[in-house]
Amino acid sequence: MRRQGPAMRQGARRAERPPRAPRAARGAGLAYLLMLAWAGLIGWGLWMQRLPLWALAALAGVNLATLWSYAADKNAARGGGWRTPEKQLHLLALLGGWPAAWLAQQAMRHKSSKAAFRAVYWLTILAHCAALAGWVLWLRPRMLLNQ
Repeated sequence: MRRQGPAMRQGARRAERPPRAPRAARGAGLAYLLMLAWAGLIGWGLWMQRLPLWALAALAGVNLATLWSYAADKNAARGGGWRTPEKQLHLLALLGGWPAAWLAQQAMRHKSSKAAFRAVYWLTILAHCAALAGWVLWLRPRMLLNQ
């Protein structure tokens, strides 16, 4: 039998363990890789003039709107107010706001555990990246050649 010191005999609590470091979210590596490829594709598209310069401003605006929408929905969820429809959050991700959506899901812990939402979210990422790659690498050069 283990001996207990005076503090333990009097009902004192044991020292709590320090909190563990936060673990990377499921799919984080893939998300970061896609973000890097996405930024590289946008940069290359701008450099090669296959994307207009205003596209960069539009993407920044969509990402800010996405981050704001997630924050507003999280506040509404906490306070019982009007929620942002999931369709709207997915549309913003599809339009290019998926990096901000990822950031919001991780930082705010919002919509990060709902499997059905996450499945559609990943599809919006794939659809957006495929459309962007198709435009920059294939469609836009062909349109220029046909002029």
